[in-house]
Order: sequence, then C-alpha cells, then structure tokens
Amino acid sequence: MTTGWNTHPPQSGPPAAEHLPELDVPPPGRQRRWTVLLRWLLLLPQFIVTALLGVAAFLVTIVGWFAALFQGRLPAGIAEFLGGYLAYETRVASSAMLLVDRYPPFSFEGQGHPVRIELRPGELNRLAVLFRLVLMIPVMIVTSLLQYGLGAVSWVFWLITLVLGRMPVPVFGAVAAVVRFRMRYQAYAMMLTSAYPKRLFGDGPPVGLEAAPAPAAASATRPLLLGTPAKVLVVVILVLGLGAAGVSQTVQVREERWDPSTGAGTVPIRTS
Repeated sequence: MTTGWNTHPPQSGPPAAEHLPELDVPPPGRQRRWTVLLRWLLLLPQFIVTALLGVAAFLVTIVGWFAALFQGRLPAGIAEFLGGYLAYETRVASSAMLLVDRYPPFSFEGQGHPVRIELRPGELNRLAVLFRLVLMIPVMIVTSLLQYGLGAVSWVFWLITLVLGRMPVPVFGAVAAVVRFRMRYQAYAMMLTSAYPKRLFGDGPPVGLEAAPAPAAASATRPLLLGTPAKVLVVVILVLGLGAAGVSQTVQVREERWDPSTGAGTVPIRTS
C-alpha cells in the first residue's frame, strides 16, 4: 500500500479474518551520532504538531464513536483522518525511540519514509463499540506501564546507541515491541480495528515451520521475532513501569499537628 494504511478494505468475497494492525520498521542500521545526540531537540516541532493533531484526533474519535455505534463501522472520512494521524504519530514515536535515523516528514502520507503501518478498518461489533472504554482498561494499563518503563530506561538505550552508532538487536526488538503494541492500542481505541491489542512479546513462526531469516531490506517487525534477551528487556520495561507508576501516583499523607486548644489533630496533605 502506498499510503501505509487502507481505509477501504475489499468488500467482496468471504468475510476477512480479524486483522491486527501491522508495523513495518527496517532492521537496525547505522545512525548518525549527532542526530542521536540531538534527537529530541530535532523532533521538538514534530512533538508540537502531534500534540495539536492529537487533540483533533480525540474529538474526531468521539464523533466516530457515535457514528460507529449506529453504522457498525467508522465513516470513511473519519477513518482516513485517524489512520493518517496514527501513521504520522507512529513515525514520530519510532524516530524518538531511535528505531530509525530518518527524520519523519510533516505528512500523513509519509512517502518514502521507512516506518509504515497497515490498517484495515472494517465492520465493528456495536456492543464492543458501546463498551469500548471498559474493554480498553486492561490494555490501557499495560500500555501505560510500558510507556512509564520505556521512559525510565530510554536514557540507557540512548547512551548505548550514541556510543555504538547503532541500536543493538535485542534493544531494537524490545523497543519495536513496545511501539507496535502502543500503536495497536491506539488503533483499537480509535476504532480503526476490531482486533484487541496482543502479541507484546512478538510473533511466533508458523506452526511446524522454522523462522527463516528476513532479507536485509525487509521489514524487521513483520513478523516481529524476539529473542530471549529482547523478551527479558520487555519484562524489565514492564517492571520499571510498575515502579515508576507507583512512585508518581498521588498519595495521602497525614501530618500530625499540635493545637493547644483542641490537642493533637491530623491534617491531610496531598503530595505527588
């Protein structure tokens, strides 16, 4: 697909199986150290644009929820906008997480950029649409932990990439797994797919077949085959995310104060 997503899947023939959104990222290669050093500074304009587009996408998703509830699918225009936003935001996130060295264009299309996603919006279960927020809770928690954990360890990955001039394969696999899972969660939240986010620890080879090494120019994330070191890193990211979430959670502290007229009392103080 030239655009990286497909808002009009084929309507003829037998019903298609549930389609998980796919992420295409090339294998890890050499990166310019100066772009690694200044990556987030260089991406600052992209962060501003994605933040503004994210507000628009949130509002469009609300409209899309009502439309999907009555029609059983997203209207084509809404699916086109949300799919374009998700593709753009995923390219920015991939660059920020050092999966690729190429700067993302300010475009939904992203022609020529190596990071692509594949979406196939189609029929939606109206009951699943109605209870989408409830159904999202488990995967939303996992995604939040992944983001907290990746944020806590990202400086280590950044330093390794800066020193080596490339991202080691286990680190690449773990980060790609997080980026893909997050993209699948966003696609589900925006009703661009009916497939519940899954396969955080990568894809297995077809049953009974050995996984063949992909050509050098092929996607490194379709399928996403993680070795043991990469899977361990994903677990570490989850554990760190759990710890970071616990530290950042607002807690109640009761401070003892002495009042001469009434005696000792307690005053609740909120800290974060």
